[in-house]
Amino acid sequence: MSQGNSNSEKISVVVLTKNNSSTIEDTLISVYDWVDEIIVLDSGSTDDSLNIAKKFNCNIHHKDFTGFGEQKKYGVSLAKNDWILILDSDEVITNELKNEIILNIPNPDIQGYLLPITLVFLEKKMNHGRENKFPHLRLFNRKFGNFNNSNVHENIDLKGNTLKLKNEILHYSYKNLNDYFKKFNFYTELASIDLFNKGRKVNSFEIILRFPLQFIQTYFIHRNFLNGFNGFIWSLCSSLYPVIKLTKLKQLNGNKS
Repeated sequence: MSQGNSNSEKISVVVLTKNNSSTIEDTLISVYDWVDEIIVLDSGSTDDSLNIAKKFNCNIHHKDFTGFGEQKKYGVSLAKNDWILILDSDEVITNELKNEIILNIPNPDIQGYLLPITLVFLEKKMNHGRENKFPHLRLFNRKFGNFNNSNVHENIDLKGNTLKLKNEILHYSYKNLNDYFKKFNFYTELASIDLFNKGRKVNSFEIILRFPLQFIQTYFIHRNFLNGFNGFIWSLCSSLYPVIKLTKLKQLNGNKS
C-alpha cells in the first residue's frame, strides 16, 4: 500500500465485512495502491472473505456485530491515521474519484468529504434519480467527528466543513432479489429496534398509508421511472421497506392500535 500523492494526508480505509467473498476483492483493489492502511473489520465470515483480505496485507480484526454505528466507530478507533475512508465490502472507488480525493484532501479548511454513491441494482447501474450519485459523508478527519451508535442508517456527527466531490463510489449490492430480501429482513429488524429504543409509536393507518406514499416518492419524485424495469422493482422494494419496518415496530410495541 502506498500514498498516491506525497503531499496528501495519509488515509486509513475501514471496511466492514461478513461473508462478502464475491465483492470484497474489487473493493480492496480500488484502494490498495493509494491509501496508507486498510483495516478489515469482520463480524464472523465463514466464506473466503478473510483469505482474500490477507492477499492485500490488510489489518484484519474481529468484532461481533452490535449495530452498524458501533461497528464503524470501533473500526475508526483501530486506524493509525486521522483521515478515515469508510467503505462497505461491496463498494468500489472509481479511478476518477481516487484522483479527485488525492487532489483535494490536503485542503486545511475541509474536515469531511461527501462522496457520491451510485447503486448497481440487479447488476444494472442506476443512472437516474436519488440512487445515482447521492452524496454520503464517507471520508472525514476523526479529530472532528465520528459515528453515532445507531444500529442502522448510522451517521457521522462532524464538527467542521464538508466538500462534495464529483466522482462516485459504485455500490454493487443486491445482485438478485434473494440477496436483496436477505438484507431487507436484517435491516428492517435493526431499524425497528432503533425506533423502539427511541420510544416511537405507530398505528395501523400510518403503516397502510406508507406504501403508496413511499412508492410515489421513490418512483415518480425521485425519477426512478427513468431507470426502466429495475427502477420499478427498486421502487417497489424500497416502498415495502418502511411498511415492514413499522410493522415490526408495532409488534415490538405489543400490536397496540
